[in-house]
Amino acid sequence: MLTSHCFLYEPGRTFADVASATCPTGRTPSAYNCRYFTSRLCCCPNARQLTHIRSQAKRERHMRAAAVAGNLSLGIDCGTSGARSIVIDGDCKIVFETEAIFDKLQSEDWVAPWTRALLHLLQQLPQDIKDHITSLCIDGTSSTALLIDSKRGDILAPTKLYNEDQGSEPLAAIKEIAPEWHCARGSTSTLAKLLDWHFKGIWQQAKADGYSPVLLHHADWLASLLTDRRDTSDWNNTLKLGYDPEAEQWPPWLISQPYAGLLPPKVLAPGQAIGTVTHRMAKLTGLSKDCVVCAGTSDSTSAFIAAGVQGPGEAVSSLGSTFAAKLLSEQRVDNSQYGVYSQRIGNSWLVGGASNTGGAVLRAHFTDDQLAELSQHIDPEKPSGLDYYPLLKAGERFPVNDPHLEPRLTPRPDSDVEFLHGMLEGIANIEARAYSLLTELGADPLTKVYTAGGGSRNPVWIRIRERKLGVPVVASTQVQAAYGSALLAHQGATKSLPRAV
Repeated sequence: MLTSHCFLYEPGRTFADVASATCPTGRTPSAYNCRYFTSRLCCCPNARQLTHIRSQAKRERHMRAAAVAGNLSLGIDCGTSGARSIVIDGDCKIVFETEAIFDKLQSEDWVAPWTRALLHLLQQLPQDIKDHITSLCIDGTSSTALLIDSKRGDILAPTKLYNEDQGSEPLAAIKEIAPEWHCARGSTSTLAKLLDWHFKGIWQQAKADGYSPVLLHHADWLASLLTDRRDTSDWNNTLKLGYDPEAEQWPPWLISQPYAGLLPPKVLAPGQAIGTVTHRMAKLTGLSKDCVVCAGTSDSTSAFIAAGVQGPGEAVSSLGSTFAAKLLSEQRVDNSQYGVYSQRIGNSWLVGGASNTGGAVLRAHFTDDQLAELSQHIDPEKPSGLDYYPLLKAGERFPVNDPHLEPRLTPRPDSDVEFLHGMLEGIANIEARAYSLLTELGADPLTKVYTAGGGSRNPVWIRIRERKLGVPVVASTQVQAAYGSALLAHQGATKSLPRAV
């Protein structure tokens, strides 16, 4: 029968215990998953009853023989619903991909499906490819936090996910110490999660019990499984914990707090080497023990790196359900009024903000087939004559800060083509205003936009956006965050990014 709790969450248990455990069938942990223990590894024949995982091996034909003759880099993206790995060669061409979907049991903490997915991705890589992987990098969801024992790796509290609101008490405490412009001033920030553990006495009790508690982010923790280094994070993930990536240190307003001992002692640039794969994990996964594990980043930053941006002034617009603008700038911009903040990439800054407009508004009125059909009848060179601000419900923060802003989708023409034209143009106007605002706040002027999401597949909409933005709009080179992480791993091996960022 299944256990009713997560094995990794038991006090005194470590990942090493999981990796070396045997299951009730007497089998060894040579394969992937076990239906008896929710996060142990074994080769039970009914493993898929516990976790449904899909793996896709793609692009095997892409110069496979030539690729494995040189050094390879591995990027792993651990997102909200699944994980993906991408292996690239020295020319940054993809040679292999695998994918895993999380299937979390109600009784489990998230560390269990994350562990299974990570090992599955690594074990599904062909050995001839793993033999040539010299570096790897992992990205994870921003503001997802774990409280662990820095000595043994024990999980000391349930994982706090990126979108979990920590309530008014942590938020009020942050506002008392953090600068007004800081992105840590939010109820879902990593700092809010640390303060929730503080106010509930969780880390204090763990310390009294003999543990050495430390906060790690999603990507940090996954990397620690491979290196046994539980003291390291990166510039981007620590931003919402309060880290100052410009000064490359924890700020005085934070380091003076009684919970400062929970902060990761080492914060590295994304792509900088943390250490190498341990002997145990090399044996378990087939990776070389000389493989360098690099500091990671957030999933959104990896996706930006993957897009193909060449230098300051270029941006990535993600037009999925909502709209996010990210502009590479030589100048740092932080503005709490509009929810704008900057992440450091090399010696540049990724300045971004997010709007509530986007594809979800379009799909509230049209199906995907209707969008494609109606778009063919729109002349993108002509204005619609409509002044729309498409939203699903009242409330906007960027590029207009108004929590009571009502959606504006009237007057409604009789023609669906005209109505859609007005909506596409309205979203394009919001995008143009967003980049103008970033420039007004101090970021570099916009020169080019790479587009990802549903908005990248509609040529009519792209032309409307080009007309409103006044710069070229092109499809992103890659859309997978795992590819961006692979580029960071390549940087860790070559000491330089393949692109200007």
